[in-house]
Amino acid sequence: MVPDELLGGDSVRGSRVPHYARDCVVLGLAVGVFGIAFGVLAAESGLSGAKACVMSLLVFTGASQFAAVSVVGSGGSAVTAVASALLLGARNGIYGLAMAGRLRSRGVRRGIAAQLVIDESTAMAVAQGDPADSEGAFWWAGVSVFVAWNIGTLIGAVAGNAIADPSALGLDAAFPAGFISLMMPQLRQRSTLIAAGLGASFAAVAIPLTQPGIPILLAAVAALVALALVRRRP
Repeated sequence: MVPDELLGGDSVRGSRVPHYARDCVVLGLAVGVFGIAFGVLAAESGLSGAKACVMSLLVFTGASQFAAVSVVGSGGSAVTAVASALLLGARNGIYGLAMAGRLRSRGVRRGIAAQLVIDESTAMAVAQGDPADSEGAFWWAGVSVFVAWNIGTLIGAVAGNAIADPSALGLDAAFPAGFISLMMPQLRQRSTLIAAGLGASFAAVAIPLTQPGIPILLAAVAALVALALVRRRP
């Protein structure tokens, strides 16, 4: 029996498959590619395949996972890695507040939904006009990305030890490139453009002067402060 959340309020030509389902599945497959890159980089940073897979299952937020692995791989401390991951993952809490009124799920399903609150599922849900479609799109995108991300992590972790130099294949640049592509539409607003510029400037200055992981923290704090100050102005 297909859960009602996955059916949505609309369907394709009378079928029980919502019109947004294909987009969500394609999105999940695309994210799965980044999951493979994460698995490879996690292996390169010294994480075992089991640890990388458990991290994807429980943490399930790409930016935080890449930040933590990058900090550890470049010689940073565990404290800095965790702090960077938590700071980048804090946005999911804001997404949760935005999605709270859109989801009718209760009990166990509510808890599962909390794990699926990420950039992609929130974006797909908000893009729908109908409330029923909004909830359905959230579940389709969340489940698709979760499955693809974890399968990708497993593939990458297994293959990681077989690749001598992942950076030679460009895998080290896969996530930054994807992150920039997701960020570009947000830069059309003056406030987010200023915040991104200030954060990037802080990171560029801090990289040669601080330990690995510190530039990420400084950039994130600077961007948040700038965004808050700019949006307070009339």
